[in-house]
Amino acid sequence: MTIQDTAYRSEPAVYVYEAPIRIWHWVNALAITVLCVTGYFIGSPLPTVAGEASDHFLMGYIRFAHFAAGYILAIGFLFRIYWAFVGNEHARQLFLPPLLNRHWWSGVLHEAKWYAFLTKEPLKYVGHNPLALLFMHFMLVWGTVFMIFTGFALYGEGTGMGSWQYQWFSSWIIPLFGQSQDVHTWHHLIMWVIICFIIMHVYVAIREDIMSRQSMVSTMISGWRTFKDNRKTDDDI
Repeated sequence: MTIQDTAYRSEPAVYVYEAPIRIWHWVNALAITVLCVTGYFIGSPLPTVAGEASDHFLMGYIRFAHFAAGYILAIGFLFRIYWAFVGNEHARQLFLPPLLNRHWWSGVLHEAKWYAFLTKEPLKYVGHNPLALLFMHFMLVWGTVFMIFTGFALYGEGTGMGSWQYQWFSSWIIPLFGQSQDVHTWHHLIMWVIICFIIMHVYVAIREDIMSRQSMVSTMISGWRTFKDNRKTDDDI
């Protein structure tokens, strides 16, 4: 809940993100980058490649990179769920936002005003601020779940009806959407939603590092959050 200014004045740095979380974050970021780039070319293939077609396997390499990154994303996500149970309290935040907490929602409103330049007083948080947590929970966590499930459903078409990918995903997800092309369309659409989220995420992290005078980018490298002045500090809920 809310804490007093003095709570962190004696703590120039607070250890927030454990090493497994930081490794997952950067591996996940790389996997998503590869998935978005290769996914774009799968949806909008190159019109032609110079030379004989038999001499090239360009789209095959692109699809392989997409599938490999997809497996890394899925395995990493399962590990992230596991670490939410065995890690510290900040490891659980991403999966368990306090949606029924009124004080937390007041923090969401304050952060929205802060990002919209409607207030000059930033609050400080040891972990994620409420608005960031809200967006990351719904757009990153549930967006990743959606992409993993629909991705494996599409992948299962190629591996065939006897594969576990087809039995676990394709057999019910494709009929749920209507047909394979509908799954492709939604898979591609949510890719753009995640790209928009990443743009906002990077912008906000850099903006907070500069304007709120608390470490953001370096925290996901070292694990330590530092506070650069004595402004009001708010604890994560």
